[in-house]
Amino acid sequence: MTTHRATFTVDLTPGEPVPGAAGRFELSKTWGGGAAGTSRGVMLTAGDPATGSASYVASELFEGTLDGREGTLALQQLGTMAGGDPELQYVIAPGSGTGELAGLTGTLLIGTIDEDGTHHVTIELD
Repeated sequence: MTTHRATFTVDLTPGEPVPGAAGRFELSKTWGGGAAGTSRGVMLTAGDPATGSASYVASELFEGTLDGREGTLALQQLGTMAGGDPELQYVIAPGSGTGELAGLTGTLLIGTIDEDGTHHVTIELD
């Protein structure tokens, strides 16, 4: 297993509603550190975060470099919160890599989030 550290900032723009989802957002991220590039995707939400019970799914396409290797990867997220306790699964979609990133699989772990919205991430490649 190989580990890389990266950061990203995210911009969310409300999108057209989707049946069965409380909200739909277009997302764009700017990545730095061990993963440098951009990603774009869609997030669907459900539940009521104000009550401590909610969830989201997101799919995004990263384009850039990971540890100096260039290509694209699809990233998928599933976040849930029940009773205020968050849980997150954030993975590289198997078979999604192109270029020098072809064949990569792994997980992403979000560590801290700075006040300015910068997310600190650990990427663990299988």
